[in-house]
Amino acid sequence: MEDADRRNDRVVVPPHELIVDPFVNEFDMALIRPLSRSVRLNGYATCLRLEQVYWNILANMAANNCCSISSLLSHVDREVQLRHGGVKNFSALVRVVCVMNSGREVAPAIAV
Repeated sequence: MEDADRRNDRVVVPPHELIVDPFVNEFDMALIRPLSRSVRLNGYATCLRLEQVYWNILANMAANNCCSISSLLSHVDREVQLRHGGVKNFSALVRVVCVMNSGREVAPAIAV
């Protein structure tokens, strides 16, 4: 810990080189812009505010399922109601669904 610095009883370690840089060169700042859209969830109109990157993922998921984004989100809403009795933060649920779906597409196949 020779390179570390003490500040207010907190050890501050200098940054180290990352193996994989999470900030990619082609990063598009427009993807972080929040966008509100009206959607119908099982017949009820509501507004959902998500960053553009999530709307892009939802559009891909809907296209893969040959349905609209509203139909896809209605399915997510129904499933969370049936399996868990609902959710307090639907936007957070949608973000996690998007991340989990994206991880499935990117994850390498494991040979057994």
